[in-house]
Amino acid sequence: MEVTFLGTGSAMPTGDRMQTGLLLTHDDRTLLVDCGSGVLHRLASTDVGYEGVSTVLLTHLHLDHVADLLPLLKARWLAGEEHLEVVGPVGTKELLDGLLSVHDYLDGRVDLQVREIVAGESVTVAGFDVESHETRHSMDCLAYRFAPDADSDAVFGFSGDSEAFAGLTNFVEGCHVVAHDCSFPDSVDVDGHPTPSELGAAFADSGVDHLYLTHLYPHTEGNHEEMCATIADGFAGEVHVARDGLRVSVL
Repeated sequence: MEVTFLGTGSAMPTGDRMQTGLLLTHDDRTLLVDCGSGVLHRLASTDVGYEGVSTVLLTHLHLDHVADLLPLLKARWLAGEEHLEVVGPVGTKELLDGLLSVHDYLDGRVDLQVREIVAGESVTVAGFDVESHETRHSMDCLAYRFAPDADSDAVFGFSGDSEAFAGLTNFVEGCHVVAHDCSFPDSVDVDGHPTPSELGAAFADSGVDHLYLTHLYPHTEGNHEEMCATIADGFAGEVHVARDGLRVSVL
């Protein structure tokens, strides 16, 4: 399984970091996780392209995670693709219905299927085995574990937007690679996102091998080395700062 970071930024994107989006691939399977502003352009630069992504899985419905949903639908329609599935937490259907009521000329252009899931569900999405867990954020949000199949040891965890806490750490236990929200340095007092100190403490006994920091606000620029060092004080694995375009193999 391979993970491509399409967008590693936040609601305040920079020229180098688009908003949140991850591309998962395994054999001929593809899954887009979140679809923030700029993700469609990043996706277009991959070998898969937006033509090759027919399923989107959402962690939550904040704008910086869903802004490119309708642009993706339109691009697929114009490219001759006929189907798009959007899977996400409760409220996903209402969001899509609302967007299509505003941009009604797109309604019916593709076969749009919407599926809603709740925390604790284990589901199959685009051929991947997916488990979900409730996070701690300013709105309902789901963290996910991904595996190519039920028997695979290649497991990837993604926090979505969340504070760092023991329940989420336990949820991703056994994942070789985890991508976790680390929006701000310790100098910023914030709720709904973790600081490096909090993240390092929460993952101290996690057994995770590689922790990738993502959802980075501009406040983190110039502080990445210090943030990684702070996390490493408590976390025994390797800490990495994700960047747009980074590809990681999960073995």
